[in-house]
Amino acid sequence: MSNRAVVKSAELPPPAGPYSPGIKAGGFIFVSGQIGIDPKTGKVAGDGVKAQTEQVLLNVKSVVEAAGASMSDVVKVTVFLSDISHFKDMNEIYSKFFPNSPPARTTVQASLARKELLVEIDAIAYKP
Repeated sequence: MSNRAVVKSAELPPPAGPYSPGIKAGGFIFVSGQIGIDPKTGKVAGDGVKAQTEQVLLNVKSVVEAAGASMSDVVKVTVFLSDISHFKDMNEIYSKFFPNSPPARTTVQASLARKELLVEIDAIAYKP
């Protein structure tokens, strides 16, 4: 019997490609890169990095919780910004999701899949 399971959330639209929103393997939960798509509308949440960061982290939270964990179980995050000058605004919203003992994090500037996307975040959580 495999110790690997696909994690899906009814609160997210289905993936746009051949990947899973999350994978639970042992005590680890690997969350695929999430973007700021509002699952209720199917559209990008706002035109600013603050609104998109909030939606991205709500999407990450949805996958983490669907796997039976919480945001306090997140141990590593990678943030991809379309423009590193958005770091301060992203960080303001990010800190609200991780107020105590924040996870390890890497933040990089990257070209994202669509020009209106300003931030993408993936995460690893651990819940034995």
